[in-house]
Amino acid sequence: MPTKIAIIPARGGSKRVPRKNIINFCGQPMIAWTIQAAVESGCFNKILVSTDDHEIADVAKKYGAEVPFLRQVSADDYSPISDATIAALNQAEVYWQEKYSIVVQLMANCPIRNAWDIQDAVERFEQREANFQISCFKYGWMNPWWAVKLSVDGVPEPIFPEAMTKRSQDLDALYCPTGAIWIADALSLKQSGTFYGDGHVFNVLPWTSAVDIDDADDLLMAKAVHAKLLS
Repeated sequence: MPTKIAIIPARGGSKRVPRKNIINFCGQPMIAWTIQAAVESGCFNKILVSTDDHEIADVAKKYGAEVPFLRQVSADDYSPISDATIAALNQAEVYWQEKYSIVVQLMANCPIRNAWDIQDAVERFEQREANFQISCFKYGWMNPWWAVKLSVDGVPEPIFPEAMTKRSQDLDALYCPTGAIWIADALSLKQSGTFYGDGHVFNVLPWTSAVDIDDADDLLMAKAVHAKLLS
């Protein structure tokens, strides 16, 4: 059986929502939802939180993740998240003295993604021949085919002018990546430096599982979606 490690990146210096990874989200620290989903999925040999922050580390351990070391690199606003995940993977392999064949990156700011979503994504990855799989969702009420840029005077410039006269049902479905569940062959990820490596594929999640919290508006929507799913 391939050895799988879940890596949950969670740096402490979030700006748009301060302390985002451990703020209260529907009764628990936000990161707790991702840790619990990873644990309940039963998919992983290790569940590692990669953080530069002692408080986040303490919360992560309380909810079942392992944090045997703090992040040493890629803890700023500019480093690609893949860099942090690869660094954590390398640290983990040295620390535990074992190699992992599959790495699954689970962003802490996607708290509605659940254990079943993870199980399904891992199974699909193992059935495919691709070395990289990125989660996505289908656009719904927001139709990017009709997107425009606005001048300072409010004059629209269509991004896809050929689509402006078509009905929505006549347009192809479009998909957007989400940070919920990114999976890669560990060696291929190290070699490519990105989950967008050669031949990467997308895996569709329900949009409710794909909510990615980056700012205060996202947080409000995620709480509303979570409440609706529980009702």
